[in-house]
Amino acid sequence: MSKSFDLKTIAFYLPQYHPIPENDTWWGKGFTEWTNVAKSKPLFPGHYQPHIPADLGFYDLRLPEVRQAQADLAKFYGISGFCYYHYWFNGSRLLERPFNEVLSSGEPDFPFCLCWANETWSRRWLGEETNILQKQSYSHEDDLNHIRSLMPAFADPRYIQIKGRPLFLVYRPLDLPEPMRMVETFKNECIKSGLPEPYLMGVDAHSPGVNFEKIGFDGTLVFEPQLGVLPDFMNDGISMSKLSRNLKLGIASSKLKIYDYAEARQLMLDRKRDFPTHPCIFVSWDNTPRRGENAIIAVKSTPEIFEAGLEEMVNSLINKPHDERILFINAWNEWAEGNYLEPDLKYGTQYLEAVKRVILQPVEEVAKC
Repeated sequence: MSKSFDLKTIAFYLPQYHPIPENDTWWGKGFTEWTNVAKSKPLFPGHYQPHIPADLGFYDLRLPEVRQAQADLAKFYGISGFCYYHYWFNGSRLLERPFNEVLSSGEPDFPFCLCWANETWSRRWLGEETNILQKQSYSHEDDLNHIRSLMPAFADPRYIQIKGRPLFLVYRPLDLPEPMRMVETFKNECIKSGLPEPYLMGVDAHSPGVNFEKIGFDGTLVFEPQLGVLPDFMNDGISMSKLSRNLKLGIASSKLKIYDYAEARQLMLDRKRDFPTHPCIFVSWDNTPRRGENAIIAVKSTPEIFEAGLEEMVNSLINKPHDERILFINAWNEWAEGNYLEPDLKYGTQYLEAVKRVILQPVEEVAKC
């Protein structure tokens, strides 16, 4: 089937790769995401750790040259834009510098949108209310301040739109105490300012099967990975079910949480949804750098298996309305969770080449005809 129809392929983008005072206090001077990535150790024979970046190296996102190189690489291989994670805590922002500079400088000239990662930060790296570092809270006044702060981004010509409306994602919609209030505030304030009302998309990472249109949103993103569907995903102890599953993968451990990538994806895809959704596919998963022996690890994830899944996702969009042909890829650069498209020393650009074959080559072949 030809995939020469218009398609937006958006990769989630983490801005964690630069030091900030808060992380200096919480984790030690100079801490960035690379700190965890570089010190990670393999937990079983054949375990791919640490993950070492190739073409872009251990970059610092304060450098415009790095941000330009990322955009150039993404565009060449068929990525339409980045979805930057946006950390807003009752008027305070964290890790905001890379996006602020992208916005203020006009560079790189590469499309973007924002996803509000509205989680409380904790020492467990799971968005839990345990050992809290930065608390998330909500109010009507905060909704007003928040949307007003977002308007310069929404007005930028690079900002990604659906149906002529700036696309804004909320990672945990059900955490909002009054989601309808937030939705109405965001839309009304934009209209008052002469901007189109935003297209608000809820991310179902922690609430699979929920139709966010019922709480005022315009759409639902079926996020991957949905770790909650995996057996034992929260069990950090020893269990026979872990041992049995791991032995099938050739790993003798009753503690480690290890899953076959393709089988894990199928469990996620098997969740039934009888309402319109937007698709997402994850590249791989291994958060050993963050959680050590309590990590969740997907093995047998290869560029070839990822490509097959990506092909299926693209084919599922062929009958979608023109403005809703959007595919999210998780992620561009989640290095501490082993989930990235950027080149590494093991696979080089193979994951990016898979994206190019699925997204761009059919279009290029049509253009030659």
